[in-house]
Amino acid sequence: MSGTETAQTTHERGIDPKLLELLVCPLTKSTLDYDAVHQELISRAAGIAYPIRDGIPIMLPEEARRIER
Repeated sequence: MSGTETAQTTHERGIDPKLLELLVCPLTKSTLDYDAVHQELISRAAGIAYPIRDGIPIMLPEEARRIER
């Protein structure tokens, strides 16, 4: 399976719901919302979105982008 197929399959499946239950924002310790369209985990409390790359959430604040609250 190529990298493109892996990323595409992950996008189609989305993120594992059990993983989403366990993950919290490292800054606020609040729950995260999954944005399937943008492949991001949203921390509404912090006003940032953590990217998901190749099916792996990147939970580093310096990698997150600001969102409007």
